Amino acid sequence: MKRIGPGDVAVIDHQNLDRIAAEELASCGVRAVLNAAPSSDGTYPNMGPLTLVRGGVRLVDAGPELFERIADGDPVEIDGGRIAARGSQIADGRVLEAEELTLQLEAQRRRIDRAIHDFTENTMTHLREEGGLLFGTVDLPETRTRFRDRHVLIVVRGTDHVRDLRALRAYIEDVNPILVGVDGGADAIVGEGLIPDVILGDMDSAGEAALRSGAELIVHAYPDGEAPGSERLRKLGLAHTVVPSAGTSQDVAMLLAHEKGAELIVSVGAHFNLVEFLERRRNGMSSTFLTRLRIGETLVDAKGVSHLYPAR
Repeated sequence: MKRIGPGDVAVIDHQNLDRIAAEELASCGVRAVLNAAPSSDGTYPNMGPLTLVRGGVRLVDAGPELFERIADGDPVEIDGGRIAARGSQIADGRVLEAEELTLQLEAQRRRIDRAIHDFTENTMTHLREEGGLLFGTVDLPETRTRFRDRHVLIVVRGTDHVRDLRALRAYIEDVNPILVGVDGGADAIVGEGLIPDVILGDMDSAGEAALRSGAELIVHAYPDGEAPGSERLRKLGLAHTVVPSAGTSQDVAMLLAHEKGAELIVSVGAHFNLVEFLERRRNGMSSTFLTRLRIGETLVDAKGVSHLYPAR
C-alpha cells in the first residue's frame, strides 16, 4: 500500500479480501488487482471484493501460481481474465463482477449460522488459554508515558478509523488524551497532523514516519517471547520495549492503558461485530471478550464520544 500508485496493477495473495484492504487499494488508484488466492471462499459475508469492484477496480482471481510467473515491476496486459507478461500468457483467471458478487454476498448472509457456530466454538476453546488477560498475569513493561488519571485514545486500523478519528478533533483539543497507535493506526494519527505518544504492535504495518515521530515504541511479542517486530526496529536503530502476551495488539494496548491507571479509554477502529473479526482472520474473540471483561466501563467507543464533542 505504501508504494503502489495510480495506474498500477496490484498482485496480491489474500484469501477473503477484507473491506479495509479493498478500500485502501481503491484509494491508491490501482487499475486492477490480481489475486493468487480466492477473493472470497464463501465462509462468511465478505464485503471486500464487492467494495473493490464498485470502486472501479478490475478484480481477477488468477490462481496460486501467479507469484511464480510474474516479477515485481513487470508490465502486464489484462484482457478479461487473460493475463500476459513479457509477450506470453501467464494466467487465465476469473473476473469478479459486481452482479455476481452481490448475489454471492446475499447467499453468504443466509448461511451465516455456520460461521457463527464455528466462531463460538473457537472462542470457548481458547478462553482458558488466554485467561491471563483477565487475571492480570501479563507482564506489562514500565513506560515513560504516564497514563494515570489521563484519557487514552487508542487508534486501530479498522473500518472507518480515519473518519472516526477526524470526528474526535474537538475532543482531542479539549482533553489532550494520550494517543496510542496500534500498528497502522499510528499512520492515521500522523496523517491527521498529530503525534502519537505510544505505538504498540508487531510493527508490520506502521509507517517509518510514524515510527520515527518520537513515540514510545512497544513491540507485541508472541507468548513465548518471539518478537519479529523487534528486528525491523533494530534495523531502523529505534529503541523499544517488548511485551509478550496472548491476544491481539489492540487488546494489549487497552490492558496497558488500564493497568497504568487511565481514567478513560476511547477506542477508534476496534472490531465489534462478527464479520469484522473474521475479516481480521480471527476465528474467535476470546482475547477481546476477556479484555473487555477486565476493563469494564473504562472503555468507550469513539462514535459515542464524537456525539458528546460535535465538530465545531
